[in-house]
Amino acid sequence: MKYHHQNLSQRMAFAGLFVLLLPILSPLLFSPLSRSYPSLFSEWNAPKPRHLPLLKAALDRHIPVRQKNELWSPLPYQGWKPCIEPTTIHTLPTKSQGYIQVFLDGGLNQQRMGICDAVAVAKILNATLVIPHLEVNAVWQDTSSFADIFDVEHFIDTLSHDVAIVKEPPSEYWWSTREYYATGIRAMRIKTAPVHGSADWYLENVLPVLQSYGIAAIAPFSHRLGFDKLPPNIQRLRCKVNFHALTFVPHIRVLGDALVNRLRHPFEKFHTSGTGFLKERMNDTESEGTGKFVVLHLRFDKDMAAHSSCDFGGGKAERLALAKYRQLLWQGRVLNSQFTDEALRKQGRCPLTPEEIGLLLAALGFSNSTRLYLASHKVYGGEARISALKKLFPLVDHKKSLASAEELAKVDGKASLLAAVDYYVSLQSDIFISASPGNMHNALVGHRAYLNLKTIRPNMVMLGPLFLNKSMEWPEFQHAVLSGHKSRQGQIRLRKERQSIYTYPIPDCSCQS
Repeated sequence: MKYHHQNLSQRMAFAGLFVLLLPILSPLLFSPLSRSYPSLFSEWNAPKPRHLPLLKAALDRHIPVRQKNELWSPLPYQGWKPCIEPTTIHTLPTKSQGYIQVFLDGGLNQQRMGICDAVAVAKILNATLVIPHLEVNAVWQDTSSFADIFDVEHFIDTLSHDVAIVKEPPSEYWWSTREYYATGIRAMRIKTAPVHGSADWYLENVLPVLQSYGIAAIAPFSHRLGFDKLPPNIQRLRCKVNFHALTFVPHIRVLGDALVNRLRHPFEKFHTSGTGFLKERMNDTESEGTGKFVVLHLRFDKDMAAHSSCDFGGGKAERLALAKYRQLLWQGRVLNSQFTDEALRKQGRCPLTPEEIGLLLAALGFSNSTRLYLASHKVYGGEARISALKKLFPLVDHKKSLASAEELAKVDGKASLLAAVDYYVSLQSDIFISASPGNMHNALVGHRAYLNLKTIRPNMVMLGPLFLNKSMEWPEFQHAVLSGHKSRQGQIRLRKERQSIYTYPIPDCSCQS
């Protein structure tokens, strides 16, 4: 009996020691800023709603029929139509100056812009483009290649009259690989391409390399071609690549079409499902949004929360954790950290939380029967952080709620492929809105503008002070939101000097009619 008691005491002591050592042995489990998943720590310490009076009022909101109709109506024709064919017809030269290789880093949408620029540079140099190499993303460790994401045959065929494109360098250049350029100084590698370089820079610096060696590899290449002082045909070619040549591989399009169909026809989908969750959805009442859906790009990840230097209501523990993470990733080189939370919000430099984007949508006139599809739905703080959004909009879906594990098998765990699915669904939606600017926001704003589709751009500068005002009541808040977003719902914005053609494709890639 005495031995048993001693044994039990030892086991309890070891158990207590294990609990004390667990945060040291497995720090990611308790870190509020683990890159891959929301942590248990952030779930346990999830802040309460920060705008409770507005939230309560929004839950009881009444939306006039006229407001609903205006909100869901498509954009009227705005006098512009796509124009991507060259103004003068040029046949491909019989002899190429050589082969161009580019190595693209960043996420899917940054790489997408790089691909468009690579085609343009190949055209400027009268060179043959090798299908671009996509670098492994340092954050997500995604090894997806161009051919894993985009339809290569469609890409080459669509541009066949504009630029010569090959899948691989010819056999005489078998050595021209990523590994070759990473292991020493090579005369064929161009490392000095300036950000937003001019056409003349490429003619003066890259063309001689092509003429000497027959091949040139440009790395880094992201954002290495400017947006101004380029021939109209080059600008149109960039849009032709972006909006026509770059289509996703068939399995991404098939999955995307399935998700869109289930969002537009939820009753059919739920009728054929046997899960309790989907059976519960069969009781949804039809509304003005039946057959329609909104895509919300809920960009509130851990890196953004830390980099913004804003306060998101998690108290002292969260502020310290975010500050520590900022120091770890950026060694204190974060401009926003010089300012107070209030100053940042007044400047519109704080990303909208799920609660705040929900209040914005409610004030704009979206009812609680609106179907929301969350793109990039994993957020800092996990499910607890988006609870207020789900109270306002119970019909929230994302990839994993709409598709089976079998359907997601080819894309699961691959950040670029998952982003491609979200991009595809976003392009099919009736309305798209992003919680804060970023590469996906910019890419879709431009693509949807080219197609004249409704896109709501949150007025961050206006919303910051509104959310700081804790005494504001719902009618005043709603009026301010409606007034501040009248001209931010897809109306044409002409590109200005130095602005990206991928975000503002008009007038470069459109004609007035």
